[in-house]
Amino acid sequence: MFDPYKIRDDFPILSTTVYGRPLAYLDSGATAQKPRCVIDKVAELMTCSNANIHRGVHHLSERMTSEYERARERVREFIGARSSEEVIFTSGATAAVNTVAYAWSARYLAAGDNILLSEMEHHSDIVPWQLAAERHGAQIRVLPFDDDGRLMTELLPELIDSRTRMVAVTQASNTLGTRPDLDAVISAAHAAGAVVLVDGCQGIVHGGVDVTELGCDFYVFSGHKLYAPTGIGVLYGRRELLESMPPFMGGGDMVDKVTFERTTYAPLPLKYEAGTSDFIGAAALATAMDYLSQFDAAEIERHEHGLMMRAEEGLRRIEGLRIYGSCPDKCPIVSFDVEGIHNYDIGMILDKLGVAVRTGHHCAAPVMDHYGISGMCRASIAMYNTAEEIDRLVEGVARAVRMLGR
Repeated sequence: MFDPYKIRDDFPILSTTVYGRPLAYLDSGATAQKPRCVIDKVAELMTCSNANIHRGVHHLSERMTSEYERARERVREFIGARSSEEVIFTSGATAAVNTVAYAWSARYLAAGDNILLSEMEHHSDIVPWQLAAERHGAQIRVLPFDDDGRLMTELLPELIDSRTRMVAVTQASNTLGTRPDLDAVISAAHAAGAVVLVDGCQGIVHGGVDVTELGCDFYVFSGHKLYAPTGIGVLYGRRELLESMPPFMGGGDMVDKVTFERTTYAPLPLKYEAGTSDFIGAAALATAMDYLSQFDAAEIERHEHGLMMRAEEGLRRIEGLRIYGSCPDKCPIVSFDVEGIHNYDIGMILDKLGVAVRTGHHCAAPVMDHYGISGMCRASIAMYNTAEEIDRLVEGVARAVRMLGR
């Protein structure tokens, strides 16, 4: 069986003390901590293999290029893509969404068209589409969720029509934990001739993905939530779409031939990888995927779900506390507030007790608007968390409520 106590030694930062107390890190939804093998991989490549990729014939460049392209194949395998040419390295999910929003819309979006977004999207899956709509004279439509946090897919027939070109939806909400019915969303979109982009930042960590089986047209995620370094992310896109779209950025590595009269572009995947890529981050992402693959994903999910249920059960005993998001298949995110107490104040007291949670709107302001609040506390659980840490969270919130009063 999966044992979180055994793997905690793999994460050096978890032995940190905060204000004299052991760190209870419950903010992995914002960024996950890194196992030693990932840290060592970065150090190894910085020390022994650092050289720019694709452009050199010397030993270090060839060695680093091999690491980079091996990483691409590892990602392809991890997400179930048909070809490594459909795997684009970016600086993160935000860059990946912006790449699609700019390049896809330049080819496929026109005045009078519409883009459908879910109400629970992260700002990074809202703002790029608003910019695209403004550039091309398109309309933004919103698929709402109910007060339990369930995406109301029964409204899809009312919102998708012959002018819908793109549907953008999260695989798992970063605030509510909701895992929407993606099959329903993708089927409705494809039936109308629209394409679908899935934000997998939380979903790829909690449950994983097979993009071929899922049938989405684009899929994005950030490495730093998947136990890899910051600054590396992935855009998966169906080959025929990526080939039909123009480049997003111009510069080195994405070109075939450059003259002042005309430039031709490199084939996939380099067409979308202008400039110097984070080649060390890509290799470290592959290492993180290797690390995760040694465990049984179902056992990790059972462990994380058990901790989430423990947290919710304990928090519900606190008078005035409300938990947001109650779908039965939610991923291990517990967002809450307490009547009459600001979420920042709760977060600050928890910090003094060594418990790290996120506070604020979590880059999902429309979710806050839905409930008529300014922000929430969010405890996001990872595989290295323990029951003792959950109990410290509950005890810390109870103490904050006693201190602050209502």
